[in-house]
Amino acid sequence: MGPKNHPRSWYGAIGVLVVAQVVVSACLPRGPELTYATDFIDATLLALTLVVATLNAAKGHRRLRLFWSLQAFATALSLIGQLLWMAYEVILRKEAPNPFIGDIFLFLAEVPLVAGFLLQPHLEERSERSRVGLVDFLLLLVWWLYLFLFFVIPWQFVSLNEANYGANYNLLDAVQGLVTLGILIALWFHTDGPWKAFYGLFSLGEIFSSISDHIINSRIDAHTYYPGSWPDIGFAMSVGIFGYLAVRGSKLVPQPKKLPSDGRWVRIATLAVPGALSLPLMAAWVMVDSSSPPNVRSFRIFITLAGMFVMVFLAFVRQMQLGRALSRMNSVLQEASITDPLTGARNRRFFDETIASDVDHVLRAYGDRHDENTRDLVFYLIDADNFKEVNDWFGHTIGDKVLVEMARRISTAVRNSDVLVRWGGEEFLVVSRYTNRRDAEILASRVLFAVGDTPFVLEGIDEPIVQKCSVGWAAFPFVPQQPEVVSYEEVLSLADRALYVAKAQGRNRAVGMSPGKESWSLTPGIQRISVRAPGSVEARHTLGPGLSHA
Repeated sequence: MGPKNHPRSWYGAIGVLVVAQVVVSACLPRGPELTYATDFIDATLLALTLVVATLNAAKGHRRLRLFWSLQAFATALSLIGQLLWMAYEVILRKEAPNPFIGDIFLFLAEVPLVAGFLLQPHLEERSERSRVGLVDFLLLLVWWLYLFLFFVIPWQFVSLNEANYGANYNLLDAVQGLVTLGILIALWFHTDGPWKAFYGLFSLGEIFSSISDHIINSRIDAHTYYPGSWPDIGFAMSVGIFGYLAVRGSKLVPQPKKLPSDGRWVRIATLAVPGALSLPLMAAWVMVDSSSPPNVRSFRIFITLAGMFVMVFLAFVRQMQLGRALSRMNSVLQEASITDPLTGARNRRFFDETIASDVDHVLRAYGDRHDENTRDLVFYLIDADNFKEVNDWFGHTIGDKVLVEMARRISTAVRNSDVLVRWGGEEFLVVSRYTNRRDAEILASRVLFAVGDTPFVLEGIDEPIVQKCSVGWAAFPFVPQQPEVVSYEEVLSLADRALYVAKAQGRNRAVGMSPGKESWSLTPGIQRISVRAPGSVEARHTLGPGLSHA
């Protein structure tokens, strides 16, 4: 019976426990019955909150799952502290000692609580989203633990001093409560709707928790506290509010960002990094502090050195993570800079960066005279026929979809070693590497078939679009016997001239440029034109219906 499907049952159980605490505190006298009832109510409230937070962490958006996992962790630490308290009062039937060993769990519970809110769970997932990394979390946890070991533990295990223990614990507890409340208020200020109410109620619960904890701890130090006294009502109300919000939070969903700054104003590293930098200052303070006993000073120096070692190690790991993340980001940016954002094909920048290497490879292959069947570089310029009519009739959105589908179909017609480039507008360039010019018309025929054989079925229009294309190609080196006579730029110009001829002769066909005195077996619908030099054209031969001599 999950909280999302049966929220009233969970609300009822939490409400009954909070009311029960009010009743027993008001009606029962100080004694074992009041102690047992209070301990049972507090433990049950924490257990219910833990169950709901765990159920929330099992489903939903990734950021919300992580948020509720951290809330469950915080609640589990508080529950451990409560169970240790119960072990003394219910099982051993004696008053819990002061200093109390379970205080460390109650103190550290604030770390995952704060880390969860630094996630800003109200925001939708984004590639630039703020994250709580494991190393960042460990840095914060180690720093929080270090503060407890530095200020509180010496007066419990090194040089027992109940007054110093209580004063230092209460001070640290108040500081962490203020930090948590400040983050919650900032989140409340940056949100609206259900999330604003969520953060507002959580702030109220944090206020109840901080005030009741401070009063309880002060009474413990003064030896006037007993379980079930009125400050326990405030504690039960704070846990009840957290449990209520956990049930209510099962239906919360992230909201889109409203401002560019959303998601950037606070991160866990903003607390962890200054914490790491504070350790040398703490060591310096120990060296000049003459009020503490020598054994306390020695313990604090040891704890500081150990904390510095652990935090430097974690910072080193974090730096390695940042380096890898930066490398991945650079790879993503590099890929984006050479990729056409619409079609996913390569862009002209990629062509400009790689063509020199391709040309050098071809020239070396011709110079070495090795593998003569796969040493040519063939340029295919492909242009969508009558594409203006598509934009005029259906609009540019559909026109973009036609280009995307056209690029996909061309990709299926070329080899893995070939490169598809968005050349501009509705024009594409295929750079066929490691090939033989005698097979050039085969790829041209495959492109014509892939693009024009099947109508384009696109979302947003009722009828398929019949889209054809024209192809012009030329091979580099243009003159195999003299590879460096004609540059690749001139060969590209010849391919463009061949595309012009294909358009002039009726479209939906392929035309290739080649030097004279060569002949091949041609596919119907494919034409080769021979040239004496770049720019001077004469007819070689033509094949296929509807084709004419140039």
